[in-house]
Amino acid sequence: MEAKSQLLFSTLFLSFVSLHANTLQTYVVQLHPHGVTSSLFTSKLHWHLSFIERTLSSEEDPSSRLLYSYHSAMEGFAAQLTQSELESLQKLPDVIAIRPDRRLQVQTTYSYKFLGLNPTSGGAWYESQFGHGSIIGVLDTGIWPESPSFDDHGMPPVPKKWRGVCQEGQSFNSSNCNRKLIGARFFTKGHRVASTTVSPNIIQEYVSPRDSTGHGTHTSSTAAGTSVSMASVLGNAGGVARGMAPGAHIAVYKVCWFNGCYSSDILAAMDVAIRDGVDVLSLSLGGFPLPLFDDSIAIGSFRAMEHGISVVCAAGNNGPLQSSVANIAPWIATVGASTLDRRFPAIVRMADGGLLYGESMYPGNQFSKTEKELDLIYVTGGDGGSEFCLKGSLPIAEVRGKMVVCDRGVNGRAEKGQVVKEAGGAAMILANTEINLEENSVDVHILPATLVGFAESVRLKVYINSTRRARARIIFGGTVIGRSRAPAVAQFSARGPSLYTPTILKPDVIAPGVNIIAAWPQNLGPSSLPEDNRRVNFTVMSGTSMACPHVSGITALIRSAHPKWTPAAIKSAIMTTADGNDRFGKPIMDGNKPPAVFAIGAGHVNPEKAINPGLIYDITPDEYVTHLCTLGYTESEIFTITHRNVSCHENLRMNRGFSLNYPSISVIFKRGKKSTMIRRRLTNVGSPNSIYSVRVTAPEDVEVRIKPQRLIFKYVNQSLIYRIWIISRKRMTKDRMSFAQGQLAWVHSSNSSFYRVRSPISVTWK
Repeated sequence: MEAKSQLLFSTLFLSFVSLHANTLQTYVVQLHPHGVTSSLFTSKLHWHLSFIERTLSSEEDPSSRLLYSYHSAMEGFAAQLTQSELESLQKLPDVIAIRPDRRLQVQTTYSYKFLGLNPTSGGAWYESQFGHGSIIGVLDTGIWPESPSFDDHGMPPVPKKWRGVCQEGQSFNSSNCNRKLIGARFFTKGHRVASTTVSPNIIQEYVSPRDSTGHGTHTSSTAAGTSVSMASVLGNAGGVARGMAPGAHIAVYKVCWFNGCYSSDILAAMDVAIRDGVDVLSLSLGGFPLPLFDDSIAIGSFRAMEHGISVVCAAGNNGPLQSSVANIAPWIATVGASTLDRRFPAIVRMADGGLLYGESMYPGNQFSKTEKELDLIYVTGGDGGSEFCLKGSLPIAEVRGKMVVCDRGVNGRAEKGQVVKEAGGAAMILANTEINLEENSVDVHILPATLVGFAESVRLKVYINSTRRARARIIFGGTVIGRSRAPAVAQFSARGPSLYTPTILKPDVIAPGVNIIAAWPQNLGPSSLPEDNRRVNFTVMSGTSMACPHVSGITALIRSAHPKWTPAAIKSAIMTTADGNDRFGKPIMDGNKPPAVFAIGAGHVNPEKAINPGLIYDITPDEYVTHLCTLGYTESEIFTITHRNVSCHENLRMNRGFSLNYPSISVIFKRGKKSTMIRRRLTNVGSPNSIYSVRVTAPEDVEVRIKPQRLIFKYVNQSLIYRIWIISRKRMTKDRMSFAQGQLAWVHSSNSSFYRVRSPISVTWK
């Protein structure tokens, strides 16, 4: 009997191993761009197929396994392989790296005014002609082309350099493109093979560039939406909606679907976008940080940068966790999120007279109908998740007709309101937990509701527990502008220091990303819930996903004004002109304290200054390669990222003391090290015969010396080098990492109010 049991176990185990070995998974295969075997084939596609053919053990057609063939963002392909086929492929010549397909996630009527952009006077919009001629490629969930934000009235002709297409698909044809939306494609192969089940309750997914979730429509219009008068969300936040670069063209690449965004699809979109002729790539997506040689976005964006394309990415929504910042490559502009000074007050008045400040975008301008005092209830106990208002967790008999308190977390904010409504509740108070603190991302709820911060939620629960019959009402206050301090760092915005490249300060900048109002599809309610049958042209969203397209649009403005500038020069202009203070002239805040540079990078974007920065820090592709050598990457890893053969030993010998010419400064002192010298190179893009003097605020326990202390530029495009000595005066403590921060600024001798080229300084002791 024992022998039979062992035989049965062995058979089952071998069956499991065999099943695992024969399971198809998607891999991105990177090949040598000048592979020795490529000359044997008539096309790159046939070359790529040959690798699959050599790994298949059967007579199966290799094209049935191929998902994408990459040529521009990377040389290689994406294919479905078994474990044994993967092992065979790894042994073939010209294969330099194989990565499993990864799933990433997606991460206005007023923000242009908040940033100082003015359509009626000179400034960034005037100098750039509103982004005239620039093409922004948006990798996201697609687009709703009928939105008024994508009307092409007054738009110039499609640029002659454009080589893209308007790809037809489900509910989308070529006539949906115009002079504003000049291109649209969709990439579904990686998503399709990874998705084995479809939820029956989700909104229809269009197999086309058409947007099913609203995220891509929102980000596209934030970057380059045209002017739309009388825009609002059910009466809230009324005004004229405009993107950052309303004169720029949009090309949409749909790579994100209901279950996420797959790296094979993203890389395919970047590959095509480079050939299409975009000027800016905007990616409001990401995850947790990866080593650069293992990050498809970093690899594809390096090739885009070499083609003169600026790549702008979201920093991620995993803040305030330290070292959570994603998209960390130095050739990417990495954007964190900030707040606006626009609020949507919805005050909770408790029956004992106490007031709790909250915010909401329900119910538009129909306030009086919803301010009835109701019984309060906070359902706790059991394991059904009733405190979070999870689906089916609320007892109908207890909550019917009452105002229900729901803690944030687990399920969506608006979804909690739907759960309350289905259980017969009349209103909801959404209560922040200790994780969310005072973060105030509002929603267009489907029932009277408000969001209160953590401190207010504690007070609310104390009141509920102190009385036998707790009652309250919500007083909606519409839209209020200019009374609150802003910008401030969004609680959710990902933080540095960078996990894999700590010598580069990330994020680079912050931009508006909280309660941003932008275009929305007509197939969705403003809450995104399937049950929401209201229809609007605009809605509100929050995230670094919303911050990213602000900087993408600003990048397009600068490119239109300065078409010969490199991506590094454009990013430098944005970083060195960023603000460290809020609109009240006080330091930008992160919660109840001033922020670390790991939260704001160089500061908050200021497009009016970025269009004319005076000086820029430029970087060549070769300098990025040398930088990778300084990070200790192997030559094969550097080849994976850059497609360049390099001898780091020889490279560093020829570039002794090299430091990347980055607009921010990050120094790490390991035990025993007390000082370091850094070089920087500034190029004059302002006026000839300009003199700049340096002003330094040294980090605590650090001495900063700079030579020379004056830079005299005789002509435009002249470059000058300065040196920075950073000397630690800190007494090291054992096994404790610590940080300090400061700044330096080069100030124009006769125009100090405008030409102020500022760089943050970050010092870390390990």
